[in-house]
Amino acid sequence: MSSQPDHRYDPVTVQPASTPEALRAALAQVAPGSLATFDAERADAVRQARADVSAAPLRRFTRQWAVNVAIARHPARAARLRELEALVAETDDLVKAREAAAEVGRILDAAFAEAGVKRGHA
Repeated sequence: MSSQPDHRYDPVTVQPASTPEALRAALAQVAPGSLATFDAERADAVRQARADVSAAPLRRFTRQWAVNVAIARHPARAARLRELEALVAETDDLVKAREAAAEVGRILDAAFAEAGVKRGHA
């Protein structure tokens, strides 16, 4: 047995402030392939905020991406989430699907907590 700590689930960066600029900078580091989606969704949120004369679309956008970054900054955890999502989509075994869904819930709970977002508010 090794006395070395298990760093598989260590984040590659700190959780950024929940501002679009900070989230985008972190995303560029941990999931650069998501930048185009981030930019498009940000533009949509800005358009919707202007149309509604409300900051709510921008707050939703920021909370959603804070959670996405909280997941992506832990590469092993992000990979596990993708595996579980695929398993749930492909399996016909109800027990396996429930177990995978429960683990997905735990991953999301951790990401929401790290992002400082209450579940149901992203």
